[in-house]
Amino acid sequence: MLLSLELFVMLVLANGSPVVVARLLHQTGNRPVDGGRVWRDGRPVLGPSKTWRGLVAGTMSCLLFSAWVGLGWLFGALFGLLALLGDLVSSFIKRRKGLESSARALWLDQLPEALLPMAMAWLWLSLPLWEAVAVALLFALSNMLFSPVLYRLGIRKQPH
Repeated sequence: MLLSLELFVMLVLANGSPVVVARLLHQTGNRPVDGGRVWRDGRPVLGPSKTWRGLVAGTMSCLLFSAWVGLGWLFGALFGLLALLGDLVSSFIKRRKGLESSARALWLDQLPEALLPMAMAWLWLSLPLWEAVAVALLFALSNMLFSPVLYRLGIRKQPH
């Protein structure tokens, strides 16, 4: 049970630390991962909210937390990176569907960034499959529930 909680916290860190760092640093280091490029369809590849600063912040927060709780820095770095890669995949899909940056897409906004790192945790830590899926679903549902609250508190720029 403790391991599942630690993995849940890591998903929250990967997802939340880029938002916190963006609020603290404003435009400093705000370089889009896609370099502002557009895809064949004329839409941005990812959009301006997916930055290298956020990728580093999410990865480093997971690396530090994972090392602190004894899961190891390499596991944490890969976990955080996979969570953020899942987020990039969902942004890519959303742009192809014509959705603007930060537009809401239930489940697509939450599941890729949870399932990719949890699949790695399942393999790396011999976590039962049901537990890995449960943590991913709990993260997705809590994200849907608490994002509007964080928006009302002024922590998030979008209510989702």
